[in-house]
Amino acid sequence: IRLNLEQQKNPTEGSSLGQKHFPWTCYFSGRARGGRQLEAGMRGILITCNMNERKCVGEAYSLRLREDDVEAALRKEVGQIRASTEHKLRRFQSVESGANNVVFIRTQGIEPENLVHHILKDMHTTKKKKTRVILRMLPISGTCKAFMEDMKKYTETFFEPWFKVPNKGTFQIVYKARNNSHMSREEVIKELAGIVGSLNPENKVDLNNPQYTIVVEIIKNVCCLSVVRDYVLFRKYNLQEVVKSNKEDAQQKSSVTEEKDSKAEKKEVEEEENSKEVTQENKNEGEQETNPKENDILTV
Repeated sequence: IRLNLEQQKNPTEGSSLGQKHFPWTCYFSGRARGGRQLEAGMRGILITCNMNERKCVGEAYSLRLREDDVEAALRKEVGQIRASTEHKLRRFQSVESGANNVVFIRTQGIEPENLVHHILKDMHTTKKKKTRVILRMLPISGTCKAFMEDMKKYTETFFEPWFKVPNKGTFQIVYKARNNSHMSREEVIKELAGIVGSLNPENKVDLNNPQYTIVVEIIKNVCCLSVVRDYVLFRKYNLQEVVKSNKEDAQQKSSVTEEKDSKAEKKEVEEEENSKEVTQENKNEGEQETNPKENDILTV
């Protein structure tokens, strides 16, 4: 949690009994207050955590403070660097998400995709763990009402920067719904994939290593959307997984390979044993055919 404390210029003024003094002004509170809720039209960062939402907000702001260099680059999109600390803090505001273990940080004046991608890229490169309770950090570039007709109308324009001619790319759609029972996962994926295809027929589905991943996060009656890069490389934008070393990755892959090799070896042994049994049976049959039968001897 980041606080900006501003001392009054004349703390002795108004010192009569009964009059309260507030020597500091708090510009930001880590916990969202009443009236600040996730709603259609917002942009920001959706964060999942392990139970402790207050600490999650603190970690999120701590990450943001470490990214002074990327903020300087992102400010080119909105103008020169702002000197007012109060104004800077208003660019990041925690709002009630509407779901447990989910935090939504509303952003203003910056692109959530660029900021989150930079954080994950840095963690993936340095392998330095910077959070304890934050699990996933997903940029949310747009929100609309969580009804199929609203989503179709909204995404027809929302997807254009990535998928409309002449732009194209391979993609996949990942879907998650919380506190919502009226939306169908299959229907949402089918409709959104159809819209992407209509923008450019050369857009193709790739579930293994797509260029873009369309993230659909529904909370109550709000649909949160984003189109992200390196979703597979950054372990589904999981901050706990992305810092794992290459050695750990190799060990995981090695264990999977060993399991496959073990199964293949077991199969080869079984096939070899079956082959021996068949050979022995054929040998026995040949011996029986070579020896004269008892009935033939009696006849002679």
